[in-house]
Amino acid sequence: MNYESALKDYQRFDFTDPQGRWTRPVWRRGTGPAVIIIHEIPGLHPLVIRFADRVAAAGMTVFCPSLFGDPGRPVSVPYALGTMAKAICISREFNVWATDKSSPIVDWLRALAAHAHAECGGKGVGAIGMCFTGNFALAMMAEPSVVAPVMSQPSLPLPFGSRLRPAGIGVSPEEIACAKRRFADEDLSMIGLRFFGDAVVPDARFDSLKSVFGDKFEAIEIDPKDGRQDPRMAPHSVLTIHLNDDDPDGPTKQAEQRVIEFFRTRTGA
Repeated sequence: MNYESALKDYQRFDFTDPQGRWTRPVWRRGTGPAVIIIHEIPGLHPLVIRFADRVAAAGMTVFCPSLFGDPGRPVSVPYALGTMAKAICISREFNVWATDKSSPIVDWLRALAAHAHAECGGKGVGAIGMCFTGNFALAMMAEPSVVAPVMSQPSLPLPFGSRLRPAGIGVSPEEIACAKRRFADEDLSMIGLRFFGDAVVPDARFDSLKSVFGDKFEAIEIDPKDGRQDPRMAPHSVLTIHLNDDDPDGPTKQAEQRVIEFFRTRTGA
């Protein structure tokens, strides 16, 4: 089934990295500096698109790549579980368990960021990863055009099966050093978001980010009772499934507004 009607306001194009390893569809909308919005499990679903719409409405051009799943397809538990199982098995593109290296697909995302900056201009490119892709935004700092990384509920490495994984950041020492150098030299910073008590984004992971990056890491941590309640799952997806639109002054809406303003300021929108 084709679900792409949810993306009817977007222009689709296929992007191939310079090495020719991967080609992925990308949906683009808006004007102004670029923001790369990397979807969560199970894919580029309508609530990720809603967030992208709001970033575009704030004066930026959003680029929404599809890395897995069916673009536009609504979230369901069977769909999410099936996509997760497939993504875990595609080791060629994703490092699900590694604590000290990023996923190979990040090279493609860095190339997309360079392409988007050349096309859209501005001070640089914003990037947000969510859940399975959360740490990708930090690893993308190795691309000089990326100036505003946001990690929303970063879930890799999956914090199971090893005492090291809960504290793991899932990027390489070289990428960490690059990010720290750029944060200092260019006066940049990053944002991380999660709900307290999220089993796949443990305290130890945010403790590691705070320890490594100090005040350059802005942690937005939200009480799960303030998220949108969904009987299918505990609060996890801060800016999408569990964002509480019914409370316009609540913590999740404040988090959304902070992220959008961060993108606006850093990219020069």
